[in-house]
Amino acid sequence: MLHDPNRVYVFDTTLRDGEQVPGCQLATPEKIEIAKALEALGVDVIEAGFPISSPGDFQSVVEISKVLKDPIVCALTRANQQDIDAAVGALKYAKRPRIHTGIGSSDMHIKYKFNSTREEILERAVAAVRYAKKFVEDIEFFAEDAGRADNVFLAQMIEAVIAAGATVVNIPDTNGYCLPELYGSKIRFLKENVKNIDQAIISVHCHNDLGLATANSLSGLINGARQVECTINGIGERAGNTALEEVTMILKTHHDLNLHTNINSKHFRAISDMVSDLMHMPVQPNKAIVGQNAFAHSSGIHQDGFLKHRENYEIIKPEDVGVDSADIVLTARSGRHALKHHIERLGHQLERAVLNDVYERFLILADEKGHINDEDVILLVSTVEKKTLV
Repeated sequence: MLHDPNRVYVFDTTLRDGEQVPGCQLATPEKIEIAKALEALGVDVIEAGFPISSPGDFQSVVEISKVLKDPIVCALTRANQQDIDAAVGALKYAKRPRIHTGIGSSDMHIKYKFNSTREEILERAVAAVRYAKKFVEDIEFFAEDAGRADNVFLAQMIEAVIAAGATVVNIPDTNGYCLPELYGSKIRFLKENVKNIDQAIISVHCHNDLGLATANSLSGLINGARQVECTINGIGERAGNTALEEVTMILKTHHDLNLHTNINSKHFRAISDMVSDLMHMPVQPNKAIVGQNAFAHSSGIHQDGFLKHRENYEIIKPEDVGVDSADIVLTARSGRHALKHHIERLGHQLERAVLNDVYERFLILADEKGHINDEDVILLVSTVEKKTLV
């Protein structure tokens, strides 16, 4: 089914799972703006919404379907005909439509969410896929809470829905429960025990409740999954989802994995800022790849090593993710090398003795202010130069 066995398809759910964050709801024009940016980024699948959930969400899926040319447009449903009918209606203008339907797969969900049995849940899963297949060729099935599901039953469910017509099978760690080895072995178990697994793409959808979403997604890809579901900035329900920028840059950095995506990483900072602004959700400064401090160096040892050779302290080039350059931040922890770098950047060349004098004054000021800016540096240099002239 896959032309390139090492190609990883990127499924973005910023507009569906990401938008479930309290206070982050978007109007349709804002969703369209983000959808277009995701298309430019090179995302393969965009989950545009959950059409049955509200008239606004239905309309957003309709309008997004109209404007996108290349990505698959996906609509979420539960495993019932009413949900699927709504998705079919919302996707009527999509050039490449996909219905994403599914049901719980763990005994926890089967008993306490559905008050049902494994046999009944299996029947509902197959019926939903068969019904959706009447309208759309591309059907993705999600086995909710697969992270806590019994592997033998999960394999039985996946085999049945593929036989019913599913083209993608999503194995979500819905509650962020799994450890990477556990999740990876679950994907491997399905690869080895579902006889028709070669007829579908395995997708990973991980949550970050224990801070392991990216690690679990990577483990799933290493063990045979070829679609990764993620969001910009890792936003999402509760602690969030796998961050798109993290998992794709891991694949780009670790060439030994021999896995690649179609993502143009140079757009990362811009789309990160866009999503943050429109959803009113700040990005934590130490966030990997797109955080304000991701390429900022403030300790003297790091700054010295970085200035001698960038790769001493950077494994990613800032420009590869849309950041102009690394930032050498001047604080009381900075050394002479960093201060000299900033002074020369501002157009001054100082003799060693003068630099030493400036540096001593710099340390005193840095202890007082905490952070030193260009104006401070210029003032320090001019003060010492005037003293030298006198």
